[in-house]
Amino acid sequence: MTKQKIGFIGLGLMGRAMVECLQQAGHALVVLGHSDRTGIDAALSRGGTEAPNARTLTQQSDVVMLCVGTSDQVESRIYGADGVLAGVKPGQIVIDFGTSLPASTKKIGADLAGKGATYLDAPLGRTPAHARDGQLNIMAAGDKQAYDAVKPLLDTLGENVFHLGALGNGHTIKLINNYYAMTTACAMAEAFALADSAGIERQALYDVMAAGPNHSGMMDFIKNYATDGQIDLAFSVDNASKDVGYYRQMAVDLGLTSRMSGAADATLREAIAGGDGGLMVPEMVDWMAQHLGSEKT
Repeated sequence: MTKQKIGFIGLGLMGRAMVECLQQAGHALVVLGHSDRTGIDAALSRGGTEAPNARTLTQQSDVVMLCVGTSDQVESRIYGADGVLAGVKPGQIVIDFGTSLPASTKKIGADLAGKGATYLDAPLGRTPAHARDGQLNIMAAGDKQAYDAVKPLLDTLGENVFHLGALGNGHTIKLINNYYAMTTACAMAEAFALADSAGIERQALYDVMAAGPNHSGMMDFIKNYATDGQIDLAFSVDNASKDVGYYRQMAVDLGLTSRMSGAADATLREAIAGGDGGLMVPEMVDWMAQHLGSEKT
């Protein structure tokens, strides 16, 4: 069977690992430039080609994939004279692997449908190392027939691939997941910092908490840094804040008010305002230890 030609937009750490995985599986790749050319140059060295813009990339591809950081970045590559929408063909499938606002996803889906194309949201779980080995968790949503058509590609990239129903459901579930994860991470970081002030050993606190229903993988990510200086969760405070903010915006778009996300949102924003957005989330243990004794800035 002839391999599908894939247009891939967004070669940051995750995107470049996904491109490598797809190329190792024998797919021809057309890629679009990134401010850091490391991923682009690596893709070209493996036989890929570079498109001058998203319109040309789309015209040259069977399937288009995006892996960029924000909804604004997705929309900037979809719309405009040189965007995906300008080059899309009837029957073509476009997949957003980023973490985007569901309202934006649904708008893009409707606009692509007007050109006879189909949009899928398929946010990711796990790390670039998992992407390189085809072991991502993929939360796909959208038209089932289109999903079935690209399922072999998703299976190349992912170990656990889910179809979650209507367009936007993938991004909705990912944002709920990340809100919960980042709230848990911030709470555990504060717990260790407060224990320090109370003269409690971090390991002792963890042993008690982990023996009960509080125990979770996220708790272990924070504990491993708190006790051993080990960063297992390479996810920045900047990205965490963006995702919690998107969760809050999603709630507003649904006519709701999120109560539980407020503390995590405010804490992460405070860290960013102080110049600490580049910290990895487990390092919030140190940030909490430095800031629990001060008022919010």
